[in-house]
Amino acid sequence: MLIGEFEHSLDAKGRLIMPAKIRDDMGDKFIITKGLDGCLFGFSSKEWDNFEEKLKTLPLTNKNARDFVRFFLSGATECEVDKQGRFLISGNLRKYASLEKEAVITGVGTRIEIWDKDKWESYNSEENLSADQIAENMASLGMLSI
Repeated sequence: MLIGEFEHSLDAKGRLIMPAKIRDDMGDKFIITKGLDGCLFGFSSKEWDNFEEKLKTLPLTNKNARDFVRFFLSGATECEVDKQGRFLISGNLRKYASLEKEAVITGVGTRIEIWDKDKWESYNSEENLSADQIAENMASLGMLSI
């Protein structure tokens, strides 16, 4: 399971270090694509295959489904970790996620998320994110209380 939060700097070429603690789960080759909330999603090859299979089940006749598939697949790119543990994030994906210098990689179960550090801090601010409110909303979705 991918968990944790790791801060790293992008180099001048747009490369980012894959944290050693999650490198084994992600593998030497993995997929990154546009994510939700202004971040990037990263999937191991196995998890990407699972995700793609789910996308294939969406009806081609439904515009929302086409938009959803297009959003995730159009920006997707395969990445490879080099000998120094770095991977290149393409320019279009760096632009989408506003990645310039400081980044945060978070493990969120079956994928990683790559955030601009300032965006991540803003997303996690008290004004934006209330654990109590999230828990209440999850309860309404049928999640059991912890």
